[in-house]
Amino acid sequence: MGRIIAITNQKGGVGKTTTSINLSAALAEKGKKVLTIDLDPQGNTSTGLGVDKNKIKHNVYSLMLDNSDFKKTLTKTKIKNLYLLTSNMELAGAEIELASFEDREFLLKKKLIDYTEDFDYIIIDCPPSLNLLTINALTFADSVLVPIQCEFFALEGLTQLMYTIKLVKKKLNPFLNVEGLVFTMYDSRTNLSMQVVEEVKKYIKENVYKAIIPRNVRLAEAPSHGMPITKYAPESKGADSYRLLADEVIEKEDN
Repeated sequence: MGRIIAITNQKGGVGKTTTSINLSAALAEKGKKVLTIDLDPQGNTSTGLGVDKNKIKHNVYSLMLDNSDFKKTLTKTKIKNLYLLTSNMELAGAEIELASFEDREFLLKKKLIDYTEDFDYIIIDCPPSLNLLTINALTFADSVLVPIQCEFFALEGLTQLMYTIKLVKKKLNPFLNVEGLVFTMYDSRTNLSMQVVEEVKKYIKENVYKAIIPRNVRLAEAPSHGMPITKYAPESKGADSYRLLADEVIEKEDN
């Protein structure tokens, strides 16, 4: 059975989608068969992997709400070993539509549970809020990976997120664990970045990955070219950092 990792943080702009794209690509580069699920209505993960989200007829929305066949919704990316379930703004209305469904928190799991053995990793890019789509991701996932931006308000909202994860674990998914925290947008030239890292480590008892994602121009440019950093700038610090993160994720499974 594939390992299912939900990447989430209710704060926007923390590198959640960047991490979803580049961790997926780094795992695929290492020979792992990866399914990336774009569960954010903005569809930025789809775009960042070079897929025109508005040209795909069958996507996450049609899978969850229109009973589309999984194999029809599966999109092969240009990256070897990497597959995608796309999303677009259609998914924005899903919150209201899902409200009338029985077992609405388990809809994504019900649709995909039979296909988890087809992949080594399933990476879910969640919306930047703790809504019903995110809850669907958490009930399906084995673990949660939380990107944290190296900024002054890094801890803000983190307590609420950890509380939500514990609540989901207690009420909906007893097997859910915190995969770990990964620092993003780290600037070694500033004292603030270093202070944030130390502060979070002091207050949060969860696993913190050694890989730290730098603030990097190439990393910021890559999505506009529809490529992960491992393809756009394979020798960059950003690419190296995500490869290190992928190594740690794989190593954690081996242990």
